[in-house]
Amino acid sequence: MKWTTEHKALYETVARFVEKELNPYVAEWEKQEIFPAHEVFKKLGDLGLLGLKYPEEYGGSGLDFSYSMVMAEALGTCRVAGVPMAIGVQTDMCTPALARFGSHELKREFLAPSISGDFVGCIGVSEPGGGSDVAALKTTAKKDGGDYLINGTKMWITNGMQADWCCLLANTSEGPVHKNKSLIIVPMNLPGITRQKIHKIGMDSSDTAQLFFDNVRVPQLNLIGQEGMGFMFQMMQFQEERLWGAASCLKNLDQLIDQTIDYTRQRQAFGKPLLDNQVVHYRLAELRTEVELLRSLTYRAVDMYVGGQDAAKLASMAKLKSGRLIREVADACLQYWGGMGFTWDNPVSQAYRDGRLVSIGGGADEVMLSIICKLEGTLPKAG
Repeated sequence: MKWTTEHKALYETVARFVEKELNPYVAEWEKQEIFPAHEVFKKLGDLGLLGLKYPEEYGGSGLDFSYSMVMAEALGTCRVAGVPMAIGVQTDMCTPALARFGSHELKREFLAPSISGDFVGCIGVSEPGGGSDVAALKTTAKKDGGDYLINGTKMWITNGMQADWCCLLANTSEGPVHKNKSLIIVPMNLPGITRQKIHKIGMDSSDTAQLFFDNVRVPQLNLIGQEGMGFMFQMMQFQEERLWGAASCLKNLDQLIDQTIDYTRQRQAFGKPLLDNQVVHYRLAELRTEVELLRSLTYRAVDMYVGGQDAAKLASMAKLKSGRLIREVADACLQYWGGMGFTWDNPVSQAYRDGRLVSIGGGADEVMLSIICKLEGTLPKAG
């Protein structure tokens, strides 16, 4: 993908926002294990950054998906990954199906205030008994008059403690597991909803919750699109989520290598800078090459997606590679920082903690491999 003048201007706008509105505060938010999502999202909404690809009718900019990827890459300049991830949930994970398939009334009620930053959204797919195995979810939404009665539990929900609404995937019939699910917009202030904070080993500034639904009554008008199409709609949302995840790693990876070059150039050992050791500068050159390859793969997938082609295989490859590469780069760079890399507030140790999630969230590495193998025709058939 070739960046236009508009892409570059967007990147600079987002990077300035990160420098001014995020980085000065992220250390404190990490300690608090939460950031003020409504406050931050409202500032983003005022800048027009929460609806880049969505229709102007609902407050968006009407741009194509490539602009979301530029924003994701610019958010990678944030010193922690938790806040950018929470923003990505709002822009590219809980809203795509609503924007594409939701009724005009639903979009007015939930998409428009999410674009303006007045609402915080979350996506409710994973459950305690299954994360990546979406077909196995147990949450039910049974019809009762003109409503759905929702019962079940959702797990590892980003923005879960602060969300105003949830894009919830639930079983709405007893049919085949790929055809019995629906996406439903659930306001989070309804009776019967309980939230419980989850403590994690990384991504601390992003609040994560377990959500409990006990006979939660939601109007059937809150259904996104057609009943029974939820699994398919969610698979479509996953493509954007996985591309967003890959793009959001790129600048972070560049910064880790840059910071390690600076540190090893200054750090003296055995009478010379650490960087002068061939094993160090060769390894950093290898890692930089891998980052550029990931960048090319990611934006090639974006080009396909924007062009209306099926980008599922390349998106899965980019997601797989980004999760493995952030682990590889953070681990290699931490080694060159030595004892300093093992301190809690070091940027490399921050990435080491935060980056581990990339190979799990939005579909584990093994799921990405299964998708790739299926599309390659090499996955054994069930039974």
